[in-house]
Amino acid sequence: MQLGLVGLGKMGFNMRARLRERGHDVVGFDPRPEVTDVASLTELVAALSSPRIVWVMVPAGEITRSTIAELASVLGTGDLVIDGGNSRYTDDRGHADLLAAHGVGYVDCGVSGGIWGLAEGYGLMVGGADADVARAMPIFDALRPDGLREGGFVHAGPVGAGHYAKMVHNGVEYGLMQAYAEGYELLEAEDLVTDVHGVLQAWTHGTVVRSWLLELLVKALAEDPEFAEISGYTEDSGEGRWTVHEALDHAVPAPVISAALFARFASRQSDSPAMKAVSALRNQFGGHAVRGAGQSGAVQPSGESKT
Repeated sequence: MQLGLVGLGKMGFNMRARLRERGHDVVGFDPRPEVTDVASLTELVAALSSPRIVWVMVPAGEITRSTIAELASVLGTGDLVIDGGNSRYTDDRGHADLLAAHGVGYVDCGVSGGIWGLAEGYGLMVGGADADVARAMPIFDALRPDGLREGGFVHAGPVGAGHYAKMVHNGVEYGLMQAYAEGYELLEAEDLVTDVHGVLQAWTHGTVVRSWLLELLVKALAEDPEFAEISGYTEDSGEGRWTVHEALDHAVPAPVISAALFARFASRQSDSPAMKAVSALRNQFGGHAVRGAGQSGAVQPSGESKT
């Protein structure tokens, strides 16, 4: 299948490679000349046979909105746009309506897998019309992990459902990382425990708390014992805040996710071993930037997350 892919950052670059490895013809566009296949969105559309599928993988917010608006002006009836970034689900209806006015379909797709997705596959949460999702299924099957489709893919509902599911996924991720990080700090604080790394490694098999995130924490500690090379300053990329907003709107108690979000805010006021662990985990699974020890200064959340 032929596909246009807009945005060749860490995840987009790897997704292009995975799709090509699995026999798909992918034409990528990115403003950086060293990674792009074409010079503009217009050239991208011209390089694709009609009806076209274009996957957008750019940071959430204005960049996504402007990209979809430009695509609406150059695509035609029967084409399909998939937003695979971490857009807020409330933006999806507007994107769908804008494209529909030009006869273009729209699917939103929450993507999890970070920098490991090239080899392991990506978890996909999709929202859109049945026909649009079915049309793009060969692409989804190439990107998801090998094995049963339902083990790494879900058609969660109509437009907006995919990004909503991914938003909640990231909120849960906040809580899990915070729990592991606090456990690490507690182990580190007790003199009786002389091999903290070994304890965490022993948890990775056979225990009820084993998980991929735990394995990544063990890996991060092996690479930087006691996290001496990074600060505890931990960014948030938007989805945790959105999840807490939704919990408030639906009157759903979410104390763990809320506390994990506020812990990230606390990390910007003082260093802590737990927040160093969270920062290291974000770097391990998503390649997110970390601050070196001694660096300071706030960074505003971008709304982009690559998990």
